Amino acid sequence: MDVSEIVAFNPDKGIKRIFKDLSTVKSDKNMKFDSQKDLNNIKPEEIAKYLENSDDVEIDVFDENALKRLILLFEKRIYKNQELRIKFNDTPEKFLESELNLHNVIQQMHIISTTPKLYYILVELNSINSIINLLSHENSDISIAILSLLQEMTDLSVSDGILEDYESLESFNTFIEAMLNTQIIQCIVQNMERLDESIKEESAGIYNSLAIIENLSEIYPNICKEGNPQEELLLWLIKRLKLKLPFDSNKLYTSEILAIFLQNHEGNRLHLGNLGGIDVLLRQLAIYKKHDPETSEEYEFLFNLFDCLSLCLLDPQNQENFLEGEGLQLMNLMLREKKQSRCGAIKILNHALMKSKVIACSENDVIENDISNRCCNKFVEILGLRTIFPIFMKTPNLTKNKVGLSKFETEEHIISIIASLSKGCTGQAKQRFLTKFIENDLSKVDRLVEFHFSYLSKILKSDNELELQKQKMIDEGEIIDESMEEEFYLKRLENGLYTQQMIDYIMIEISASGDPSIKERIMQILLLRRGSIKTIRDIILEYAGNLGENDKDFSQTYQQHILYLIDKF
Repeated sequence: MDVSEIVAFNPDKGIKRIFKDLSTVKSDKNMKFDSQKDLNNIKPEEIAKYLENSDDVEIDVFDENALKRLILLFEKRIYKNQELRIKFNDTPEKFLESELNLHNVIQQMHIISTTPKLYYILVELNSINSIINLLSHENSDISIAILSLLQEMTDLSVSDGILEDYESLESFNTFIEAMLNTQIIQCIVQNMERLDESIKEESAGIYNSLAIIENLSEIYPNICKEGNPQEELLLWLIKRLKLKLPFDSNKLYTSEILAIFLQNHEGNRLHLGNLGGIDVLLRQLAIYKKHDPETSEEYEFLFNLFDCLSLCLLDPQNQENFLEGEGLQLMNLMLREKKQSRCGAIKILNHALMKSKVIACSENDVIENDISNRCCNKFVEILGLRTIFPIFMKTPNLTKNKVGLSKFETEEHIISIIASLSKGCTGQAKQRFLTKFIENDLSKVDRLVEFHFSYLSKILKSDNELELQKQKMIDEGEIIDESMEEEFYLKRLENGLYTQQMIDYIMIEISASGDPSIKERIMQILLLRRGSIKTIRDIILEYAGNLGENDKDFSQTYQQHILYLIDKF
C-alpha cells in the first residue's frame, strides 16, 4: 500500500471495542512471544486498558469506503507492531499493545468474506502481500488468525450464494489469482511446520490451512501440478500421516488433501513414491488389518488411504515399491480377516495385478511387463488363490453403513483380478492358477460360465436401451459421429461390457492353456443353455479392437495373442 496514502488518510474515529469479560482477555493474554521473559505479571486489567485505548473502526454499512478504512487500520497496525518489535525485541510488554491491536483488526476483517465483490480492493491496495506475510509472523496466534480469515474468504460453500453476479465473480477470481502469485501454498506449509497440534488453537490453525489448500485446489486445479510448493506440501502430508497421534479431523483432512493432489497430477504420484509415501500408506492401512474403524470419519479416512494407494499404483515404479513393501501380503491378510478393510484391499489388488504393457509375444505365450509378472507370481506364491477364489465362488456384499462395495462392484473387481492373473502369471504360478479350475469337479468353470450368461443378459438389455437412444437422436436430426460412438462404447463398458470381456477372456485363456476338461465343460454348458461360441468370439474381438489405441506396439502385440486364443477356442 502507498505510504503517502496512509499518511494522508484520516479516518473517522468510531466507538472503541473492548473485551466484555476477563475470559476473552485471558484468551488473548495467552498469545506467545519470542522472548524468554516471564509475562505472568501482565494483568488482564492492563490488557483491557490497552484495547480501550485502541482506534478500531466502527462499521455500520460495509462498503468500499469502509473496507478502505479497515485496510488502512490493518496496515497501520502491522507497521506499528513491526516497529515496536524491532525497537523492543527483548521486551515483549513493550509491543504487547500493538500485538493485541493487530489481532483485533484481523478479527474485524472477517466481515470482508461477506462481500466478495469488494475483494479486488485488497489487490488494488496491495494488501494481499501484507496478509500473506503475516503467516510468518513471530507470534503464531497472528498467523492462526490470518489462516482463519483466508479460510472464510476462499470458501466457495460460504461465497456460493453471493458469487452469482459477474462483478462478484470477477473480484473473487482477481483476489485468488493475486494470492496464488504470492506462493501462498509454500507459505502455508512453512507455517504448518512450526505449529504444535497438542495446542488446541494451533491444531485449528492446521485445519484451516488444509481447508485453504482444498479451497484453492477446487478453484484452480492446476495448483496440484508438480513444483516446489507441491513437493513441500507432499512431504508435510506424509510426515503428518506418520505422526503417532490419535485419529482426529486433521488426520482425515490430510488424507483428503493427499488424494486430491494425487488425483490431479501424475507427477505428484511419482514424487510421493520417491518420498517413501507407499510405505507410509501401507503402514497406516496395516492398523485396520484386524479391526474396523470406530467412527464414520475414520471409515472415510481408511478409504481415502486406499484411494491414494490405488492412484499411486498407476505408476510402474510405485508398483515396484508396493511389491517390495509387502503390499500384496497385507492386502491378502486383509481379505482373510474379513474386516471392512477388505473392500479397499480388493480394489488395491485389482490395480496392483493389472498389467501395464505387453513387451513381446510369440504364438504360444505373452511376455508381460516385468513388474506385473512378478506381482502376479508373488500373489500366487503367498497363497493368494486360496483367498480370491472363495470370494469368486460366493461373492459377498461388502457394504456396511452405506460404505464399501456392493455385490456387483465386488464381482467386477474379483473377475478383473482373476483375468489379470490369467494374463500375468508365468511358469509354475500359471500352472497352479490353471489347476484351480479343475478342482472340485470343475466348479469354478461352472461359476465362470454362470457369470458369462448373467452379464450377457445385462449387456443385451443395456445395448437395446442405447440403440433406442441412438435412434431417437437420429430421428431428431442429430449426426452420430465418431466421438459420439466412443461415448456410447464407454457407456456400454460402464454398464458391464468390460466385466463381460474379462469373463470371456478368462474362458478362452484357460481353454487354450489348461486341461482339456476345462474346454469340454464350457462347451457342454453352452450347449445346454443354448449359448453361442460366436457371441464369445465377437465380444473378445471387440475387446481386442479397442486395445491400446494410444500405443500401437502394445495393441498389435496383445491382439496377436488374443487372436491366437480365439483360434484355439
